[in-house]
Amino acid sequence: MPPLPLLVFVVGTGSLGAEIAAVRLLAPYFGASTIVWANTIGIVLVALSIGYWLGGRLADRHPNKRALCLLTLTAAILLALVPFLADPLLGVAVDALDSISAGAFLGSLVGVLALVAVPVLLLGMVSPWAIRLAVSTVEEAGEVAGRLYALSTAGSLAGTLLSALLFIPLVGTRRTFLIFALAIAVVAVLGLRPVRRYALAPAAIIVLMALPVGALKAETDSGRVIYETDTESQYARVVERDDGSRALELNEGQAQHSIYNPDTVLTGDVWDGHLVLPFTALGRPPERVAILGNAAGTTSRAYEEFFPDTRVDGVEIDAELSEIGERFFDMNNPELHLYHEDARPYLRRTDARYDVISVDAYRQPYIPFYLATEEFFELVRDRLTPGGVVILNAGHPEGQDELEQVLTASMGAAFDHVVRDPIEDTNTLIVASEQPLSAARLRSYVPQLPVGLRSTAEASAARIGEPLEGGTVYTDDKAPVEWLIDKSIVDYAADESE
Repeated sequence: MPPLPLLVFVVGTGSLGAEIAAVRLLAPYFGASTIVWANTIGIVLVALSIGYWLGGRLADRHPNKRALCLLTLTAAILLALVPFLADPLLGVAVDALDSISAGAFLGSLVGVLALVAVPVLLLGMVSPWAIRLAVSTVEEAGEVAGRLYALSTAGSLAGTLLSALLFIPLVGTRRTFLIFALAIAVVAVLGLRPVRRYALAPAAIIVLMALPVGALKAETDSGRVIYETDTESQYARVVERDDGSRALELNEGQAQHSIYNPDTVLTGDVWDGHLVLPFTALGRPPERVAILGNAAGTTSRAYEEFFPDTRVDGVEIDAELSEIGERFFDMNNPELHLYHEDARPYLRRTDARYDVISVDAYRQPYIPFYLATEEFFELVRDRLTPGGVVILNAGHPEGQDELEQVLTASMGAAFDHVVRDPIEDTNTLIVASEQPLSAARLRSYVPQLPVGLRSTAEASAARIGEPLEGGTVYTDDKAPVEWLIDKSIVDYAADESE
């Protein structure tokens, strides 16, 4: 029979390790915003709480270790099945939720409930059951309960650290689930007889671990997936179309984060606007620019073509995206300097001053809150040269302006001048500077631009208008961007259904 302290500890590692790994499973479908994390943590806590209650009741009715080990083995088997059920189940969920334009809140809630709620509930039943078996006298009940719950919590801490720092980076998300399931199954089998019969369960898990991982989310209607990976921070894939163009998709795949066309550096999309909008204030090509959210280098590639003397500092938190850019997106600008760190800490520590700072570090449809606040834009202002501009890409559901209004208000709290370029139905480029900004200035500079950029600049000048009003200034203390974006998605769905 396995020692009860060992059983409780190993089960603790699996319960929290599964929570961390579950977020990784959800990220390719719903992103990894704080809303996804909140749903995952909330469902895990509810499942554990119900498990504690049920475990205590069943322990009084069946106070024997064999029943406890059978329960634990069942939980291990269900945990091992989670990564194999994730792709078909989440694929169906995404299709269903897309039809009603539901946001990541509802989608991730359903996903966590379907995938991990039951195995985590069963794991939660183990600790109270073990306490019931370990207590022999009332006098020692408090000491035994405290010791076993301390071991369970220590196991949870170990599971969190092991999954986040070791297993997921080294062996991937699927095998992380299987490792925890295997450990739990092995300990459970030690308490069952005959051992040989029940040992088939951990043996089957070992076989599953040996299987090739295969694609995480390879299906696409826009081309074929030529590369995909689970980086340390997100899911990424490269989609190639019939015409040879390529797109980088991250996480839930609702947006393209880089575009490559073998015939031109222009994209016909938001990246082109970053090349011409600086001339709403500048009267010369920029000497140094920062791209916060460089991804696979679409904008830096265009700078190499049109402004080869401009130094480009590409700030990208995920170093593997830079590797993808060099391999699949022709990201080889000799003036490109890469910095693999978060955008705001980079701006805080750098002494550089920029003529242009392009902000496109968002994980659609959600925005890191600390890149949407007055304090962030004040930091951006302090890193610009006199007359420099910041260009921000604001993605939003078609016809929904709340996010743009908030970003405009927050930028306006830090800058004297703000204009907008509604470049796409679902994207607006917001430009801010301490110097006056105007479409007329851009239009007057068109003859001095490279020939290939002139039509892009003329089209942008025709769209430039006054900033939207009515937004709330977000601060580091209060910036509920996730709720704002989910509200926009719901409002868009409501408008579509009318």
